[in-house]
Amino acid sequence: MEGSLRVAGTIAESIVDGPGIRYVIFTQGCPHRCAGCQNPQTHDFDGGTVLKLDTLYADIMRNPMIGGVTFSGGEPFSQARPLAVLAEALHAKNKHIMTYSGYTFEQILQLGEDENALLAQCDLLVDGPFIETQRDLTLRFRGSRNQRILDVPASLKTGAPVWAKGYQQVP
Repeated sequence: MEGSLRVAGTIAESIVDGPGIRYVIFTQGCPHRCAGCQNPQTHDFDGGTVLKLDTLYADIMRNPMIGGVTFSGGEPFSQARPLAVLAEALHAKNKHIMTYSGYTFEQILQLGEDENALLAQCDLLVDGPFIETQRDLTLRFRGSRNQRILDVPASLKTGAPVWAKGYQQVP
C-alpha cells in the first residue's frame, strides 16, 4: 500500500476510543486548536513521526482481537487521502472505522474529494469541535455536548446527519 501518514502516536489496544477493541491512530496536525483540547501536542503539523501505511496496516492486522480502528488527532481530515487508503484496506478485512473530527459532517462534505473519500470509508463519525464550556464527562466517546456520533453510511445516504443507534442525542 503506497503512502505515509504523520502521526503523533498509536494505541495498540483501546476500549475507550470507540466500540469494541480498537487500534487508535492519533494523526499529527490540527487547524482547530480547540481550547482545552485533550491532545494539544498533536496541533503542530510538523511534529510527530512519519509512518508508512504498510507499517500501520501490518501493526493493526497483527492482533486478531482488533475489531476496529479509530482515527483521532490532531485532525484526521487534514491527512484525508492516506487515511482513506488505509481505511479502505481495513474495511476489506472487515474492520470498523471510527473517526473524530473538529469539522462537522456538513463541513466535511464541502471540503473536497480526498475528505469525502475518507468520509465514505467511515462507519462512525464524532463530529464538531471540542467546546470547553460544553465539556461533559458523562458522554460516551465524546468530550462536549455539541459533538455528535453519526452513522456515516446512513448520513451519506440521506444527505443529512443521522445519529448512530445506541448513542444518545443531547438537546
